Amino acid sequence: MKTTSLPPLSVLNYMMILSTAIMAAAAISAAAFEFKVGDEMGWQLPKPNNSEFYSYWASINRFQIGDSLSFEYNNDSVVMVEKWDYYHCNSSDPILSFDNGKGVIKLDRAGAFYFISGFPDHCKNGQRLLVQVLSPPLPDLIGPSPEAYDDDAPSPSSNNAGVSVQIINLAVIFFPMAAVVGLLLL
Repeated sequence: MKTTSLPPLSVLNYMMILSTAIMAAAAISAAAFEFKVGDEMGWQLPKPNNSEFYSYWASINRFQIGDSLSFEYNNDSVVMVEKWDYYHCNSSDPILSFDNGKGVIKLDRAGAFYFISGFPDHCKNGQRLLVQVLSPPLPDLIGPSPEAYDDDAPSPSSNNAGVSVQIINLAVIFFPMAAVVGLLLL
């Protein structure tokens, strides 16, 4: 009986595998984005007829875990606060604050982040920002719900005695990484 074996990987093959893995990792980390708060306007007191500027700015952007907010300003400050402090323009008990002209905050969780100017009059006149960070979508590990099946689907065999079994398809998640590891082990 004749057996065949794969030829050993050359340095070029290893380089291709490694560069592919690096590009995949870079693509994942490149998904994070740094938003300049207020875009060209930056972080400043909005004009009196534009007090909803930062609410609008936040509504047209989609923030995800891993993204960052970059606050750029002159003669002002940024204060990260709790919800109550946001609505009452209270900067006396900050979570985090910056007053050096620039501050970058990483959005490290899903949910609401609240920011105000350290100057109470600025906050009361619209210089405050509420950012909602989206939750990541959950992978469908267990397949569709029972309601997704048609009513005319065949009933379970008598061997199952009415027990429904759902198969977890982890290959979709683990296959790409396993393929890379498998190639490296050849």
